[in-house]
Amino acid sequence: MQNSTMPRTTIILGAVLVLVGVIGYFASGMASWTALIPAILGVALLVCGLIALRSPKVGVHIALVLALLGIAGTFMNVLRLGELFAGTAERPLAVVASVVTFVLLVVYLVLGIRSFIAARRWRREHGTGQ
Repeated sequence: MQNSTMPRTTIILGAVLVLVGVIGYFASGMASWTALIPAILGVALLVCGLIALRSPKVGVHIALVLALLGIAGTFMNVLRLGELFAGTAERPLAVVASVVTFVLLVVYLVLGIRSFIAARRWRREHGTGQ
C-alpha cells in the first residue's frame, strides 16, 4: 500500500504557522491578538496532522479544508502587498504574516491535491477498491 507523507507535512506546516503567529505577535509588541491567527490555524493543523497519523484520509481532508479557509481569510491582506512595497501599508507586519501564511497554505493545498491524485492513481493501478 502507498505511504503518504501528508500527515507529517501537515504537522510541520502547523508548527511553522504557530511560529509565524507567535513571532508576529511579539514583533507587533503584543498589540493585538489577531497577530496570533496564523498560530491558531497552525494548532488546528497540528491536530489534523495528529489525526492523520491514525486516519490519513480524514485528517488530511479536514486539514485541506482548513487550509482553503485560511487562504480565503488571508487573501485580502495579500492584496495589500503593493502597499507594503510602497511603504503605505497601515499594518505592515499583518501583511507580511498574511502573505507568508497564504503562500504556505497554497503550497500545502497543491501538495495535498497532488497526494490525492497519486493515491487514486496508485489504487487504480493496483486494483484496490475505493
